[in-house]
Amino acid sequence: MSQTAKLDHKHVWHPFTQMRDWLKSEPIVIVEGEGTVLRDERGREYLDGNSSIWTNLHGHNNAKINAAIQRQLKRIAHSSALGLANEPASRLAEQLVKLANPPQMKVAAKGNMRPEQAAFALARGRKNTPCLGKVFFSDDGSTAVEVALKLAYEFSRRTGRGAKPRFLSLKSGYHGDTIGAVALGHIDLFHKAYAELLFKTDGVMAPYCYRCPYNRAKPERADAREYRRCNWECLGQMERKFETQTKKGNPYAAFVFEPLMQGAAGMVPQPKGWLHRAAEIARGHGALLIADEVMTGFGRTGKEGSTGEDRGSGRNVLFACHHEDVQPDFMALAKGLTGGYLPMAATLTTQAVFEAFLGEYDEFKTFFHGHSFTGNQLGAAAGLASLKILQSGVSSRARRRLEAALRSELKTLWALPNVGDIRQAGLVAGVELVKDWRTRQPFDLRKRAGIRVCEAMARHGVLTRPVGNVVVLMPPYCTTTVQARKMIAVLRKAVEEIARA
Repeated sequence: MSQTAKLDHKHVWHPFTQMRDWLKSEPIVIVEGEGTVLRDERGREYLDGNSSIWTNLHGHNNAKINAAIQRQLKRIAHSSALGLANEPASRLAEQLVKLANPPQMKVAAKGNMRPEQAAFALARGRKNTPCLGKVFFSDDGSTAVEVALKLAYEFSRRTGRGAKPRFLSLKSGYHGDTIGAVALGHIDLFHKAYAELLFKTDGVMAPYCYRCPYNRAKPERADAREYRRCNWECLGQMERKFETQTKKGNPYAAFVFEPLMQGAAGMVPQPKGWLHRAAEIARGHGALLIADEVMTGFGRTGKEGSTGEDRGSGRNVLFACHHEDVQPDFMALAKGLTGGYLPMAATLTTQAVFEAFLGEYDEFKTFFHGHSFTGNQLGAAAGLASLKILQSGVSSRARRRLEAALRSELKTLWALPNVGDIRQAGLVAGVELVKDWRTRQPFDLRKRAGIRVCEAMARHGVLTRPVGNVVVLMPPYCTTTVQARKMIAVLRKAVEEIARA
């Protein structure tokens, strides 16, 4: 075992990892990266099949992002955002606002409509929707969601929405590991242990078509969203949730959701039209919308929306909620914000929310929340470079090619009896492993089917990480068609190996 591996075993505690298992074998020690390729200290090469936990957009060691960081490093690496401003963060905020308010959303240009007014306007078919004009920087996805939660909570109180604001989110949802974000989550494996620390939030069923109790369709060799037979019972339950809470005299302050695809739930995708309808229900009851775009933002869900059906718009859609023409009151961004280079996050919201925190010093209406590295210059410089790449024709074409390659190659996995469902939204794919596709019978989690498949993939030169029994593929945008084919060929081989074991 190498010296680095020994040091790791001796001192490092890894996230979401059973360390007893970790200590049984020598870890892969990554030392270099170039594009989609990672190299370990022994010189072995691997394809990065999950963009280094869903963060890396443009590939490792990207020359343009490297240069942007180096230029900024020669000036200053960091200065406090408490009482000081800086150029890179200001420019990044401007760019994020521009991208989060595309012309097709027909947003109110000056953002002078209060969110609850915009909510009812949208429900009545008017064209004005919230304008995301203010940016609060933080460190990661959890803190971005935490900021949105705190702002929505206090805004609801200050505008008379309710003295004790409540939140609704999707069951099996995951929004981070800070206490507020954990309270919004509904995955017992992650959250149950901390129940006594959390405030109460409500959950409503997610549209998990493959395992939906209301889906009357028998299993087919296709994405379950394509052959489902239901009456949108999931939306009916949501409507009843809102109605019940409104009758109690304390309507929900906000609805929190991951648009198009729930990540840690097991890459659970939403069928076409679900998000738009869900947003209309929430808006119709005056609730704010909090979009957790931590995983799905910055082009990850592709051009074609949630089901892969070409909408014919030709738009370079960068945020998942815009595929369904949904404009939230809060948008939480992180992971890909800096292209996967540095930890940085942002929470975008409206002028109306901002103004609820304005007042005289001694009124103490300030938003009392912050982070030491808020608006960090190096992170902002990387973010600006990443956004410039993202908006280029070269990147747009590469994403479309990669999306098409993944869609084509993933179809070959239907031949495997242990593949139950294949779910893709743009450049995000989840392959659910089952004992038998005809019955949808899942593997017992204690059998570690997903982990064993990913371990086998690593032996064959592809690195990714499962979510339970779902193997995730989420490659960097620079991934070539040949590399995409190899990723899926290795996945196929790994599933076959585990089936024989």
